[in-house]
Amino acid sequence: MVLCSHLRNNLVEAHVLRALRSVHGARMGNVRPALSYAEEQLEISRLLLHDELLTSGGELLLQQLDQLINLSRSGQLALRRLLKDCLNRVERDDQRLPFRVYPVLPRQSANARAISINPRISFGRPVLAGSGVSTRALVDRIDAGEEIAAIAHDYGLDESQIHDAVLYEAAA
Repeated sequence: MVLCSHLRNNLVEAHVLRALRSVHGARMGNVRPALSYAEEQLEISRLLLHDELLTSGGELLLQQLDQLINLSRSGQLALRRLLKDCLNRVERDDQRLPFRVYPVLPRQSANARAISINPRISFGRPVLAGSGVSTRALVDRIDAGEEIAAIAHDYGLDESQIHDAVLYEAAA
């Protein structure tokens, strides 16, 4: 019975490791130190079996009590960094009030600002930044069977912008 649970745990760890690498973009260079840190500093053996394990941007995080610990960065508290990254995507007016946000797209660099949400443009609907074209309108045309190249031509956009709209709508 012990051998059976050991094999099951190994199988689950292999599955989680594969998902971390292929789905979440974690590199072994981030995974190994995270596993070592969890075991040596936090006394957590078999981290890959814990449901408190999270990932963001290819880094491994651990939700512990009210803290989010970045295991890939030797236990730095990740919440401040994640919050700062999110707040950097908000533009403020002269009174320091937020007026535009650039949501993060899957597989997008932290500095990319392809989509914007601004209550003054398109009634606050997500649009391609700099164009005012609604992401939903683009995806509706694709869903209706139109070709991406034709849609891009109609709006004077690059096809990559259409792909960004699709990514945003799929994630929203």
